[in-house]
Amino acid sequence: MEKDNIKWVYLILLSIIWGSSFILIKKALVGLTPLQVGSLRIVIAGVFLFIIGFNRIRKLTKYQWKWVAIAGFLGTFFPAFFFAFAQTEIDSAITSILNATTPIMTLIFGAMFFAIGFSKRQLWGVLIGLAGCLLLIWQSADINPNQNYWYVLFIFMATVGYAMNVNVIKTRLQELTPLGISAGSFFVIMIPALIILISTGFFKAETLQAPGTLNAAGYIALLAIFGTALALLVFNKLIQISTPVFSTSVTYTIPIVALLWGIIDGEQFSFMQLIGGGIILVGVVLANSKKRIRKTAPV
Repeated sequence: MEKDNIKWVYLILLSIIWGSSFILIKKALVGLTPLQVGSLRIVIAGVFLFIIGFNRIRKLTKYQWKWVAIAGFLGTFFPAFFFAFAQTEIDSAITSILNATTPIMTLIFGAMFFAIGFSKRQLWGVLIGLAGCLLLIWQSADINPNQNYWYVLFIFMATVGYAMNVNVIKTRLQELTPLGISAGSFFVIMIPALIILISTGFFKAETLQAPGTLNAAGYIALLAIFGTALALLVFNKLIQISTPVFSTSVTYTIPIVALLWGIIDGEQFSFMQLIGGGIILVGVVLANSKKRIRKTAPV
């Protein structure tokens, strides 16, 4: 299959997998704490990737290890905890829509730190997307006054991490295979994740025997293997065969899948929230335009 066609296959596949991740996090939080959700997700995915990617890890150079570690912490470690904490207060569908700002963050931080140029149209896309975020947050907080919408800061911190990760892989790790990047990054981050998991008391008998723990762990296992490990392999491949902004445009369709799951699970979603989400996607489309007329100097 030609590269231009297969990248769309990867995009659709990731949309389905990651669009379902938010409801899995929500279900897991019923029986586990945010720290346990984030750390257990990383540990399970790390073990899986280490088993299938051990030979790739041995070939990494000292220079590559540095950037693989940075990519792991920015693109997986911190976002895993940020989203778990965010969804203790914010509905899964809203979280997924705000996650759609990732291409906008990719553009901003690509220009700031990786000398990636941008056009006036893309700048307008950033501004429109941020305006949509404000509308969505305002309407969501009005509908759900019992939820603390300051927790959206966790979502934005996660998207910044995703954006930096994409640019690191594209500019520093292009020569590595997706499995090498994924297995190497998880080999680094699953050690601190395991320490955090142990510190939460997850392995104590009273925790493992508590109602809901095993069901929650099952949701995390699905999330870790499919939504983290396998999806990350596909995503890293997508980054390598496309542009950084195209690869993060998977966030266009993730909210559709997540919204359907949210409605099925009884989450409220108003017309004005839909308008806010639509404005965000308009901004993302403009930010994803290919024409670039301004170049920035490397920092």
